[in-house]
Amino acid sequence: MSERSDSAALLRAMPLVFVLIWSTGFIVARYGMPHAPPLKFLAWRYVLSILCFLPWVLLARVAWPQSRAQWGHLAVTGVLMHAGYLGGVWAAVKAGMGSGLVALIVGLQPVLTAFWLSARGASVTGRQWTGLSLGFAGLVLVVSRKFGQGGEAGIFNLSLAVFALLSITIGTLYQKRFVAACDVRTANAVQLLAALLVTLPLALLETEPMGWQTSASGVNWELVVAMGWSVLGLTLGGSSLLYLLIQRGAATSVTSLLYLVPPTTALMAWVLFAEPITITTLVGTALTAIGVSLVVRAPR
Repeated sequence: MSERSDSAALLRAMPLVFVLIWSTGFIVARYGMPHAPPLKFLAWRYVLSILCFLPWVLLARVAWPQSRAQWGHLAVTGVLMHAGYLGGVWAAVKAGMGSGLVALIVGLQPVLTAFWLSARGASVTGRQWTGLSLGFAGLVLVVSRKFGQGGEAGIFNLSLAVFALLSITIGTLYQKRFVAACDVRTANAVQLLAALLVTLPLALLETEPMGWQTSASGVNWELVVAMGWSVLGLTLGGSSLLYLLIQRGAATSVTSLLYLVPPTTALMAWVLFAEPITITTLVGTALTAIGVSLVVRAPR
């Protein structure tokens, strides 16, 4: 009974832990992008992540996917949810878009997911639509100051952010529909390998080098820390949790958790970078939390 209680508590905590880890992705971008081109950074991230997953898989003797179809489905989700989503987000940040605005655009994913499920005849209740609307309103309040700032949003970086939004939305729906349940470690390894195969040729076209060293201190610790957390925290932790959440929950409920990412990112930026927290941010955060609770709460 105690083991069941511990397991249930762990499952209930997974969404909160996921939001906290996923939110750090935009913080890491602030540290890493001034010192590296986006696709080269991501290629390094995929390689190091694969090197972490492979020994883990071998030591644990975890079974790999059994069919070519499952390898193919995992590869598609890897291209969409790693190469497409991360490539779009990091390239948009590199191109001058603020992390708050990127988070807002990507935060529209639950709306796209709900519309798609509704069009396919799936049951999305009126309460969930109300929650999605409140969550979107909260996001707009939190990052509204990002709109209208000179040079932050242009056609190029906006297109990159929208590309990231479409990639994560299609990837989430595709994984829920086609990917059978399998071990998260082997699933991530296959997804990362597919993302690397797509990203590496594009990364080799980037002329900017990786800034591993600085003239002042030798080692560029901002880039090293950003890479380390991207591999250990975001890929091994965040992506694994996202995979487990999609496998265990409804697509609308899982993707609605992303509504909490921009407000959480704003709080982290306030702690780490002393970015001001306004009344608008607080109100938007409250609206977002209420909206998410309406979407993810199980019906009576």
